[in-house]
Amino acid sequence: MNDTPKVAVVTGATQGLGLALVEGLAQRLSPADTVYLTGRDAGRVQEAVEAAPAGGAQIRGEVFDVADPDAAGRFAGLLRERHGGVDIVFGNAVMRVGPDDDPRDVIEPYTQVNNFGTTRLLRAFAPLVRDGGSLIVVASRLGTLYQLAPVLHHHFDGLTTLDEVDEQVAAWRDAVADGSARAGAWPGFVNIPSKIGQVAAVRALAAQRRADDLARGILVAAVCPGMINTPTSSLWWDVSDAPTPAQAAVPLLDLALEPVKPEHYGELVRHGQVVPWSPGYHQS
Repeated sequence: MNDTPKVAVVTGATQGLGLALVEGLAQRLSPADTVYLTGRDAGRVQEAVEAAPAGGAQIRGEVFDVADPDAAGRFAGLLRERHGGVDIVFGNAVMRVGPDDDPRDVIEPYTQVNNFGTTRLLRAFAPLVRDGGSLIVVASRLGTLYQLAPVLHHHFDGLTTLDEVDEQVAAWRDAVADGSARAGAWPGFVNIPSKIGQVAAVRALAAQRRADDLARGILVAAVCPGMINTPTSSLWWDVSDAPTPAQAAVPLLDLALEPVKPEHYGELVRHGQVVPWSPGYHQS
């Protein structure tokens, strides 16, 4: 990164991992730098900013609802006017589902946040990332083709544009909404295809930008933080021994702030190691 004051953005940052990423960035960056704490609710954004520890970079709150089709473009334009670009972007916004939620009832808002919100973020912010910067989507190790029946791999493998990713996510969303997914091979846990779609989006964007980004020291990647001890995770799993959000944030911050490793580019990374995309997969 150069000597220009750095600008970082974290979506879904009013609680949990997102808030830990904001606080960790603020601690690691300098007072001349700015970290944007964003969320969809203005009150919660303001509360989170006011409660953040003092010291380090300035934490600035902004309302940013990734489910709004126009919000990513507006916010990117605002940051371009204010700062000329960005250095670190964490796409962390997520709509969570519980065991009692009917996928047919929640799939539309779920994909608007988790998937279309991700591709809108990538489209809007990729052109703003400065030399030495990072554009990272928080996903999961569930986001690989290992988690999907082989008959479904073609839906997400080899996609080369974000539009193609959106088309495949929309087809899966519609199948869930009308119930036809239950008769097919799609997993009942909607988090799996959604996370695969997020990683596929990162891979598609990276396929277009790899040579130029690596020459400029830019990282585009997905990241798996692992299991985290949060109230939402506890609805599904025993997370009593899992890391706290602050602990889980450490390897993600390392990934964003350290010089880019070419083997991480365009990949899903967990604790500094690449999670293979599919059986027999080899990195380019």
